[in-house]
Parts: sequence; C-alpha cells; structure tokens
Amino acid sequence: MKELKKIHEAKGKRFLLEVETSEDYRDYLKYEELRYEIWADPKDTLPGPRNMWCENFLHEGSSLFIAVYVADDEGRFKKARESLVGFSYGFVGVKDKEIGFGRPSNLQFYSQYTGVRKNYEQYGLGVLIKKFQKKILMEAFGIYTVTNTYDPLTGVNAYRNIHLFGMEVIDYREALYGDFGGLLNRVDIPCDRFFVRWDLKKKIQRPDYDLESLIESEQMVVEATRREVKGQRGVVSLEVIKKMNLDLDHKLLLVEIPYDFYYMLQETDVPEAEVRRIPLEWRLKTREAFQSLFKRKYAVIDFRQVEEGKRRRDFYILIRKKLRK
Repeated sequence: MKELKKIHEAKGKRFLLEVETSEDYRDYLKYEELRYEIWADPKDTLPGPRNMWCENFLHEGSSLFIAVYVADDEGRFKKARESLVGFSYGFVGVKDKEIGFGRPSNLQFYSQYTGVRKNYEQYGLGVLIKKFQKKILMEAFGIYTVTNTYDPLTGVNAYRNIHLFGMEVIDYREALYGDFGGLLNRVDIPCDRFFVRWDLKKKIQRPDYDLESLIESEQMVVEATRREVKGQRGVVSLEVIKKMNLDLDHKLLLVEIPYDFYYMLQETDVPEAEVRRIPLEWRLKTREAFQSLFKRKYAVIDFRQVEEGKRRRDFYILIRKKLRK
C-alpha cells in the first residue's frame, strides 16, 4: 500500500496528515470530540468509537479517517486530542442502487465530514485534506468518484469545491438535515445543500469569460447590496438582496451570495425580526434562483470572489447547457 501520511509546512507550522490506522477503539473518540468542537450540534454525531474502529477500511469496514496533527514546539507530532487540528471522515457507497456493489465502477466515496479547528482555519488545511483524501482514494481504494454536500451560501466551501476542484453540482436539496443547529447553522434557517460530485480523473475545463464584464452588464440573477444593521456585536454591514431577475436568458449568468454567511448567521441571531430574517431571505431567494436555473438547464461552472474597494463579493457562474438533438 502507498504511503498513508504526509507532512506539510504552512506559515511557520508543520502539519502531519495521516490515515488513521489504530487498532485501539479509544483512539477514535478524538474525531467525535473535534466534530463537536467545530459544529457543536449534539444531535449530529459520529458513530461511537468502537463502531468507528470497526468501520475503518483497514479493519472490517469501508470508512476512511484522515487526521491532521500540528507539531509541538519541539517539532514532534503527538497523536493526541490536543494536537488534532483537522479531520475528515467518509465511506464507500454505490452510484446505481440497482447495480449495488456488483461492479467496481459503480462504487463511489461519500465524504461526510471535513473540519478544521477555528484557530487553524488560515493554514489552508481544508484544501490539503481534500487533496490527501483524493490521493488515498485513488491509490488505496481504487475509487475515482467522490460525493458530498455543502451549503450553497458558504463561499469558503464553494470556492474550494467548485473553483479549485471542479466539482459538479448534481442536485439542490431543500432542508436536507431538518433542524440543524450548532455553531455553523441556525435551526430557523433551512439547511439547504448542494449535492456535488467530484470526478478525481477529470481535468477542469471551463469556457473563457470575463467576470467584471458579466457584473457590469448586469447578467445577475441575484444581486446584493449592503446595509448597516444592529447585530450581535453592535452595528455591522451585511449583504441584503438588492434585486432578483429570474427572466434573464444569457449564455452566462451570475448568482451573488453573501461573502461570509457564517458571520451573517451569527450577527443576525438577535430578537429583532427584520434583522433575524436577513439570512432566511438569502436562503429562500437563492433557493428559488438555483432551482429555476437548473430547471432551465443552466449548470454551475465556477465560483469566484472579487474585491471592490473594501467590499468583497462572491459569485456563482452558471452556463446554459447545450441541448442534445
């Protein structure tokens, strides 16, 4: 089997990315502890440590656990909870339920969790984890298709999944996880998700386009402006939807989303109904926009970020598919 670990240096720190190989079930508890630290939703748990141990593909199961450890001041990697700064977890499934596990080509990997501790979010570990995951799946599993979900309003995930890795949006799923709470969600905001597919063998190919020209020519299905509101920590400037135009019919179209939806969720978690409703408006309006565009045979081809003075803006770029005769 190929090497199951990799050392990476970033911003003066050293990190060890390693496939979990432990035969001691107690070593798996740290994944659930870190999951709770990141998401803080007690209802959305990983399996118990004994089950996780059994699930490991190196034991009896089909799951892959990847741990990211930070080196201590002496440059050593201690495989302990306090050194664990990131992780991923997923498992093997099938594409066509009728075929099941009957053909190797029908296998795919569902990547359920990828998380990084808050104070290590600026080291690019999320991208590194996904690249390492890709390597292990291709070399050790012989699997070349990965699926996962993510919130379409979270630009950090969109940039990684769509722009960097070229994942394909397969479906828009409404309120997928019910009353999903914790630090990164709110129970009063439906947890809609994009279901995406990552072809590990496919090279990213996109048509040429000029984002500034698309913005200037107002080829925007959803466009935002900013408004000052009284948030959790005082007066803050947040994006609100300026206008929607579902009737646009250009080859390329844009859907703008908030630059930091997590920040918006936290700041608008206040009693005032009008402020509290801002992220809900984003959810409902962008849901309507994406579902309308997908029905009209548009597909997401890219995700980009631009800076306009002190303002940062996030855009999905969609293209109208060619209809087969």
